[in-house]
Amino acid sequence: MKYIDEYRGKELILSIAAELRKVSTKEIALMEVCGGHTMSIHRFGLKGLLPPTIHLLSGPGCPVCVSGQHFIDTALAYSKMPGMIITTYGDLIRVPGSNTSLEKEKANGRDIRIVYSTLDALEIARQNPDKKVVFLGIGFETTAPATAAAIVEAKKAKIANFFVLSAHKVMPPVMQALVEEGVKIDGFIAPGHVTAITGTAIYDMLPNQYGLGVAVAGFEPADLMQAILMLVRQIESGVPKVEIQYQRVVNIQGNLIAQKLLEQVFELKDESWRGLGMIPKSGLKINAEYSSFDAEVQIPVEIPASSEPKGCICGLILRGMKTPKDCKLFGKACTPSDPVGACMVSGEGTCATYYKYRE
Repeated sequence: MKYIDEYRGKELILSIAAELRKVSTKEIALMEVCGGHTMSIHRFGLKGLLPPTIHLLSGPGCPVCVSGQHFIDTALAYSKMPGMIITTYGDLIRVPGSNTSLEKEKANGRDIRIVYSTLDALEIARQNPDKKVVFLGIGFETTAPATAAAIVEAKKAKIANFFVLSAHKVMPPVMQALVEEGVKIDGFIAPGHVTAITGTAIYDMLPNQYGLGVAVAGFEPADLMQAILMLVRQIESGVPKVEIQYQRVVNIQGNLIAQKLLEQVFELKDESWRGLGMIPKSGLKINAEYSSFDAEVQIPVEIPASSEPKGCICGLILRGMKTPKDCKLFGKACTPSDPVGACMVSGEGTCATYYKYRE
C-alpha cells in the first residue's frame, strides 16, 4: 500500500538504526508530543532498535488525556440538565470525572451520543430543535478547524440550539512550558498532523530561544526512525533547527484555509492542562462574534471543585517525568477495561499504549 508498505520495510528501518549507532555519541532525551507517535514507537518496537544513548519520552500529546478534570466535570453537569443532548468523540466518554463518567451517566439514561464529526453533532441539533445540543470540543490544531467549521455552518444555517464546550488546545505553549519547567529534553519529535495545519513556524522559538531541535515526523516506523536520526545529527553538530521529515504531508506554510477558520472563530486563552496546570495562551476560546454558540457563555453551570483520582500519576506521565511502569495502579487497579486515569482511556494515551504493548 503506497505510503505505508515502503515505510515499514525491514531493510530500510535497520539501515537507519545502523546509522544511528554510528553517529550517536551523546546521552540525549527526545520527547514525542503526539499520542499517535507513542503508539507507533511501541507497536513497532522502535526503542529496541535505538542505541543506549537515545532515550524517548512520551509527552502531552493525547487530547483526551490532557483535557482537565474541570472540563470533564462541566460536561457531566450539562448531561444532567433537562432537555440536553451531549455529543462527543468516543474516547472521551470513558474518562473518569471526579465522581462519575459520561459512560456511566449514559447508562443512567442521560442523552449522550458518540459522533464521528462535528457535522454529525450539528445534524443532531438540526433534528432536535427542542433540545440543547452540546458538542465537547477537544484536540489540538488538528481537530479545532472542524469545530470552527461547524460553528460557522451553525451560524449560517441559523441553528440556535447548537453549542460547543471548547477544550481545544494549541501545542507550542505546552512544549515551551515543559522546557521552562526543567524537564530534561534535548529535542522534540513534533506532531505531523498538527503541523500539517499550522506550518512549521510555530516551533521556531525552540531552536531560537532554547537551543532545541525539532523534527516533524510521520507515523510509520521509518518516519520516526528518520526523525530521530535528524535530531541526533542536529544535537551532535550543535546546530538545532526545525526540520520536516514528513514532507509528503507537511510543508512550511501549513493549511491556510484551516488557519483562517481558526482565526475566524477562536481566540487564545489561558487553559488548564491535566498534570501541568494553567498554561498561558494555550487554549482556544470561541470569540465574541460566535459567542452565541459558546456553551460556557450561554449555559452557565456551577460545579464543585474537581478532584483527581487517588494514586494516579497521569500528570507526571504527561510531563515525561514518569512512565506508566512507575504507577502502582498500572495494570492492576487501572486497566483499559476499568481505567482510573485519563491516560489509560484513550487509544493514544501513554498508559493504554504501554498496557497494550507491555510484552
